[in-house]
Amino acid sequence: MATPQIRIIDGETITDRDMNEEELAAYKAVQDEAEAKAKAATDKATAKAALLDKLGITADEAALLLG
Repeated sequence: MATPQIRIIDGETITDRDMNEEELAAYKAVQDEAEAKAKAATDKATAKAALLDKLGITADEAALLLG
């Protein structure tokens, strides 16, 4: 895997370079957090669909019950 690039814009100068270790660690942390949030959202939607199926109602019917 190639090292991700970072773009530095300083006035009229644009420089592209490889991320250093600190920048790469921060980049990976953000990527891991986004991945975890996406997995949590998928898991929640799957659990919700399973519960609605178990109850035999639609999402609209559940909203009516809870609203």
